Amino acid sequence: MHRIAVYPASLDPIHFGHIDVATRALRIFDEVIVSVYSTPKKNVLFPIDERVALAQKCFQAYDNISVTSFSGLTVDYVRSVGAIAIIRGLRVFGDFEFEFRMGMANKKLAPDVETVAILASEPYIHISSSTVREIAELGGDVTSFVPGHVAEALKGRFA
Repeated sequence: MHRIAVYPASLDPIHFGHIDVATRALRIFDEVIVSVYSTPKKNVLFPIDERVALAQKCFQAYDNISVTSFSGLTVDYVRSVGAIAIIRGLRVFGDFEFEFRMGMANKKLAPDVETVAILASEPYIHISSSTVREIAELGGDVTSFVPGHVAEALKGRFA
């Protein structure tokens, strides 16, 4: 049985914490689809095509990680690609409450889809996309948080 999981996120921008969770999910699943949510409720810095392209470059060395975009309910997308699980990353305690509520709602909508939480590795627990955006906007060095091509994209966005 080929086990597929979807890792949905806005990835605005993608950072080392996202990459860590997606690659570690391969220990559990045969394939991970990193799915960039095209219309999050929050304001985004990068348009969907750019967020997808930045993520694709991060995972180009992995044959079993693909990057796509989606809109609508996550569980509908998960079913449409034949996945059995939704991957979520947990960094701090506050993440747990939000992810728990979301996981319970998804379970109600799609009892056949599991939510799997992967704890962030210690070097990445402090990284969030909003923190990366703020540091970049203020001219700070984000190269310890994001791959080089993402740092360059942020630099260009705030130039």
